[in-house]
Amino acid sequence: MTVTIRSAQPADLAVIHSLTQKAYSVWLPVIGYPAQPVTEDHAPRLARGEILLACDDKGVVGLIVVAPAADHDLIFSVAVDPDHAGQGIGPRLIGEAERRAKANGKRSMTLYTNALMARNIALYQKLGYVETGRRPNPARPEFTIVDMDKVL
Repeated sequence: MTVTIRSAQPADLAVIHSLTQKAYSVWLPVIGYPAQPVTEDHAPRLARGEILLACDDKGVVGLIVVAPAADHDLIFSVAVDPDHAGQGIGPRLIGEAERRAKANGKRSMTLYTNALMARNIALYQKLGYVETGRRPNPARPEFTIVDMDKVL
């Protein structure tokens, strides 16, 4: 399967929403509530050019949402269609986001995730991200957020 990565366009909004819901649905039984990207209004992020899509010959199979900051970029969301999980799509999207951040003079990438998403934390660590702290989730204080960082 050949996967290409491209910037999302306004016509992609519905598929961004649908794929995000599908990808994060696997976490609903683990965390007990929809993850923040599921309830996010992606239209402003799309308008700002913050979304990259991974596409195969049949359509969109993954996406990454990256918010720029002064000296780093924040990975807000990585979503891969569960039917395509384990094919390296998430790491490819993260790698492309890192490449673009570095090309734009950013020094690091940051992200945060729910502490219960252990599989994701392990993947980020494998990709060179280091845990920098833990904090209560401001929207759900009974849950813990894990902050991670990678120097580019």
